[in-house]
Formats: sequence, structure tokens, C-alpha cells
Amino acid sequence: MRVARSLQARLLVAIGSLLLVIWLSAAWATAVLLRHEIEEVFDSSLQETAQRLLPLAVVDIVGREEGETASQRLGVIRDHAELYTYVVRNEKGEILLRSHAADVSAFPAYDGPGFRRTERYRLYSEEALQGTVVITVAQPLDHQASIIRKMQMVLGLPVLLMIPAAFGAIAFAVRRGTRPLRSFRDQLETRSEKDLAALDAEGLPSEVAPLADTINALLARLRSAFDAERSLAANTAHELRTPLAGAIAQAQRIRKETSEAQTAQRAADIEATLKRLTARAERLMQLARAEGGRLTIDAEVDLRDALTVVVEDMNRTERGRHILLLLPDAPVASSVDPDTVGILCRNLIDNALQHGDKGSPVEVALSPAGELSVANGGPLVSAARLAALTGRFERNGSLGRGSGIGLSIVNTIAERIGSRLELRSPRLGAEDGFEARIGINGDSGSPAQSNGPQSQNNIPQS
Repeated sequence: MRVARSLQARLLVAIGSLLLVIWLSAAWATAVLLRHEIEEVFDSSLQETAQRLLPLAVVDIVGREEGETASQRLGVIRDHAELYTYVVRNEKGEILLRSHAADVSAFPAYDGPGFRRTERYRLYSEEALQGTVVITVAQPLDHQASIIRKMQMVLGLPVLLMIPAAFGAIAFAVRRGTRPLRSFRDQLETRSEKDLAALDAEGLPSEVAPLADTINALLARLRSAFDAERSLAANTAHELRTPLAGAIAQAQRIRKETSEAQTAQRAADIEATLKRLTARAERLMQLARAEGGRLTIDAEVDLRDALTVVVEDMNRTERGRHILLLLPDAPVASSVDPDTVGILCRNLIDNALQHGDKGSPVEVALSPAGELSVANGGPLVSAARLAALTGRFERNGSLGRGSGIGLSIVNTIAERIGSRLELRSPRLGAEDGFEARIGINGDSGSPAQSNGPQSQNNIPQS
């Protein structure tokens, strides 16, 4: 037998089974007692009938003329079902008197006063005149059994009708009593692994409340540990900015002041390495914010403004590359923080610039439903590789100068705002390239499934 996993189901099964056993036991005991009482009533009626008829039979027999011993059978005044039949016999067993429906074969030989049972009848015998006159009254057992069954059904039917109602009441009471437990369970089931807020333990029974307190204490310790980790990463990255900027300036100064080509090349290499380290520190700060900061605001803003600022800024810094921005004519409102939108857009564009085809533009498009897509030309990326790209410090091969956490930052933000990062290769409508899509309209759920803006403004930049 499979044991129910749900506490509510276990309570219903346990209480219902126990109540059913109690009811069945009570019904069985009532049926036994009822049968015994009815049998006593029938026996008393049988005995009383015999004792009332015997004196009348004696008077009738004694009043007969001397020598008249023939058996007499009472006539029928009106047809009726005779439930009690009787015979009156003498000491020799000769029948002196009998009821009109009496079956003589059903009356065994007289063996003394009292009750007797055969296969078909319940009998009672009584004697008078020192045993010279004997009366035996018979009652059919099937009639008695029928009466008992009817009485038991009359008494048992309300119980049978009450069982479903009682089970419904038990189910209602158990469901109402376990409502706090279901609410607590729903909190655990719907919570993501990144949500470390305390659980609501209001109304939990005393047996479960310590468990909720323990879980909340554990979540608090995890939250504190993660906050310390994010704070360390963010503070470290922030503190590195100034010395890195100074080191870059020194490398640039060495490269300009030296007349030796080898020294100038080394200074340029040092400068490039320091710039990559600066970019890595910037990404670490973005990741810390994506994991711990608030990503939405109370008001709604137009996503087109944030994307325009990011694309124009990157076009100024990325000389020689084309970034094509496609925006809908109508405003696209979102409650996502514009800075968060900038981090998303910048990381996706930077990824496209680093790993895409240098001769093809990067296409940035925003749909009216709030879906941001960034596509670039280039070689195809396998499905297995696409699934691994959102991991930290993952790169598409050894090419590029990326930090390996850009897509991880975007994926973390997507999860935090209730969206989903979708990567595909080839890009939509082409046979090559790479495309990333994410819904940033601020609503929970997967990104919108629009294939692109309905009405677009093209802003090519070089």
C-alpha cells in the first residue's frame, strides 16, 4: 500500500479510517443489540400468544361432547397472512385444534414446554390439565429476519448518509487547519535559489514553527555570507580602479617618452593588459550588483532612451565598427532600472563586438513588447556551447578579449527580473551568426515572442 505523502492526505486517511472503523463498530454493535432485542420481543409475543390461546382451547375441548375427539380446524373469516400458526394436541400427540394455515408437518413432537427452533420456525409450547392439552405456536423465521433487516436498514441508513457528510466536514476542517502549512509549502516551491528572503511563518502550528525558524536562520546566514562575498567583490573592484588608472597612465607615459621600440611595445602590452583588468573589475562590480542590488524602480521609464544612450556611447568608443539600433516608434515602458538596462545592453553589444564578424554590423533591436535582441554575424555556435556560455568565465573559444562573465551577468539579471535569456545560432533570418534575446519589460515570465519591431527607426553609427 502506498503511503500518502501529503500531511493533509495522511490526516484525512487516518481520521477518516478511524472514524469509519468507529462507525462500523458502533453500527455492528447496534445491529447485534437490535437483533437481540427484536428476538426477545418476538419471543415474548410468541409466548403471550400461546398463553392466551391455551385457556380458550381448553374451554373449547372440555366443552365438546363426550367421545368427540376429531380434529377441528378454525375457519377463515377474512383472507389474511397468518404470521402465527398453532396446533393443540393431547398427550398422545393427536391434534385437537389448529389454525387454518397451520402446516402440521412443521410442528415436531412435543418434548416439553418452552422455546424451540427448527430450520424454518421459532416455536413455543405450553401445556394445561397436567399435560393432557398442549399448544404449540409457530412463527416463520424468515418473517422475523425480514423485520430485523428492515429495522437495521431504518437505523443504518442515516448513518450511511452521514458518512459522506462527515468525511466532507473532516476534509474541510483538515484543509482549513493545514492552510498555513500549504502556504509555507508554496513559498518553498515557488522560491528560486537566488531568493534568500525570510519565509513567512505566520500561523504555523507549534510542531512546524521551529522548522520555519531554523530555515529562516539558515537563510539569514546564507544571505549574510553572500552579501559579504558580493561586497568584497564590489569593493575590491572599486578600489582597483584608481591604481589601475594610475598604472595605465604610467604605461602610456613610458610608451610616449621612450625612444626604444621594444620598450614602447612592452608598455603598450602592459597598457592593454591593465585595460583588460579594468574591464574585468568593472564586470565584477556589475555582477555584484546583478546578484544583490535592486534592479527595478517604482516608476516606469522608456527603454528607448536607455538603449540610445548606450549605443551612441559605444559607437564613439568602438571606432571602425557599426552598431545598428532599431527602435519602435511608440514608447516602451518598463520598471527595470535604466542603469540595469544599460548593463544588459552594454554586455550584449560588447560580446557581439568581441566575437562577431568584424565586417558586419551589430544589430540591436527593441520590440514594442519590450524584447531586446542583439545579433551579429560570424561562425555558428553549437547547441552544447550555447548552453554553457551563460556560465561564469566561459568564452566561445580562445579568441577575443572578453572577461567571460558578460553573458553570466545578463543571465543573472534576467532571472532577477523574472525573464529569460535566449541564445541562438544562427541568428533569426540568417544562416550564420549569433543572437541573444531577453525580455526587459519588467513583467515576470519568458521574453516576448515577437520576431522584431513592427515600426523601426534605424540609427546606423560608425
